[in-house]
Amino acid sequence: MTDPWARPPQQPGPPPGQFPPDPGQPVPASPEDSSLPAKLKRIFSDPVSVVLVVVIVLALVFACLLGGELYARNRADTIVAGTVECVVQDDATASFGVMPPFLLQHMSGHYTNIRIETAGNQVRDAKGMKVNLDINDVRLEDSPTSSGSIGSLVANISWSTEGIKQTIQGAIPLVGSFVTGVTTNASDGTIELEGALGSITAKPEVVNGGLSLQVQRVTGLGFTLPREAVQPALDAFTSELTQDYPMDIKADSVEVTDSGVISQFSTRNASIPKGQQDPCFAGL
Repeated sequence: MTDPWARPPQQPGPPPGQFPPDPGQPVPASPEDSSLPAKLKRIFSDPVSVVLVVVIVLALVFACLLGGELYARNRADTIVAGTVECVVQDDATASFGVMPPFLLQHMSGHYTNIRIETAGNQVRDAKGMKVNLDINDVRLEDSPTSSGSIGSLVANISWSTEGIKQTIQGAIPLVGSFVTGVTTNASDGTIELEGALGSITAKPEVVNGGLSLQVQRVTGLGFTLPREAVQPALDAFTSELTQDYPMDIKADSVEVTDSGVISQFSTRNASIPKGQQDPCFAGL
């Protein structure tokens, strides 16, 4: 028989120090729900999250490729410009074609086109000479005799009248001290070397792959003098300036303008010298 005055049996409660969960509070996730696989599963089950992950990954890959492209391109521009600076003895800038991407060109060793421009201070000892180079189809392939090949190279060269005067004054004995000014006559394709006591009229021409100043007339003290008096000096001068370029670069044409002389030099299917053959190409 049950005692009516007995205490009801005590219900088990939470362990000491713990309290039952508040119905208004979220239930904490189990350790399994906070694991990496569970987090990835939740992310990839949401289409928006998937798109964001893909976009972020692609952005990182693109940033890495772009950084590598810019660094490699800048490095190559510097190397090529340095080679040209060594050859012409003037400052130069170089740039590779935009397409295909430079990294692809570098991995294949085939460079489609390169543009180079010099500062216009000089080419070797020729003062006031400026060069614009277009180089196409460059293949770097090391062999016992060359560092590769060039499909085509075209150099457009401009030479100002002031540069011609300075160059002749410093390079040609006797004639140089005689020259005080240079003027051009585009209509008949001649240049005139002017002096206090006379003048020399010469016509620029392409001779043996280089430029030559062919003397037309020499006057002094009002008398016409024999051209043989100055032609050998001009021949030695122009031969030293415009011949013996690397890769068999030769003159194609020359034209007299109102401000100076412009010419074109070129080469086709040329071998790139090794560093032992020409120190200017050692960096390639």
